[in-house]
Amino acid sequence: MKEMNGMSQTPNFFLSIGKPIKDEYGRVVGKVASFALTPSGKFDSVYIELGDGKFLKHSIECLKFDGSDVTLTSKIKLRTNVLCDQIPLIWRKDQALKELSEKKKISEELYKELHSGFDGVLSQLKSEAQNLIEEINKEIAKCIETTVELNYALVNLEIEHEIGQIDNKSYETAFSLIQENLKRVNAEKSDLEQMKNKLSNIVLGETKKTEETAKPKMVEAQETSLEKPELPEPPVVVYVKEIGKVGM
Repeated sequence: MKEMNGMSQTPNFFLSIGKPIKDEYGRVVGKVASFALTPSGKFDSVYIELGDGKFLKHSIECLKFDGSDVTLTSKIKLRTNVLCDQIPLIWRKDQALKELSEKKKISEELYKELHSGFDGVLSQLKSEAQNLIEEINKEIAKCIETTVELNYALVNLEIEHEIGQIDNKSYETAFSLIQENLKRVNAEKSDLEQMKNKLSNIVLGETKKTEETAKPKMVEAQETSLEKPELPEPPVVVYVKEIGKVGM
């Protein structure tokens, strides 16, 4: 799937006007209505006409083109990818700064100033990640609710078909429709859960790293210097399996 972002690819943007846009799970979102360009001529945003006639504005980065197909990537996924890149990067920069300070390559005053900046940015990014996790949880809850409703619809369809209220052709059409929507919702829920886990691991991982690096070395030295009491050897337990009975 090719992402269109350059001026040499400008004609592809214009040719997509009026064409349907689908989300990553195959659901039709709307149609490409227009584009917003910067004064320099760079594509900035896309205007999408929704099914109810309303218009929605999205960043051009959300669009992906595959031939004549136009796909809209969710803002949640884009924000997740950005945060999962930025948080480890800022943490590594802060650790590199600390090593420079320990090697006396920069002054203590400069270290404190730059460290404060990195620490502030890192805290802000982690806060954004936590807010995004809450947003993802809400979307996951919506997927679960939709799955329940679709299953109810499927059961009612089966009942009406069983008693002869719905003919076979209509039943097969409706059954395929519900099953297809169940697949899409499950795929979306799976994606959301992966994004949530990815964000959680990044936030918790960097927090643990920070705590470990902040741990005083003298405490560690005290712990290693303490004599460990000799513990008695564990008793040997022998299990005897009786013939004709299941083992313990």
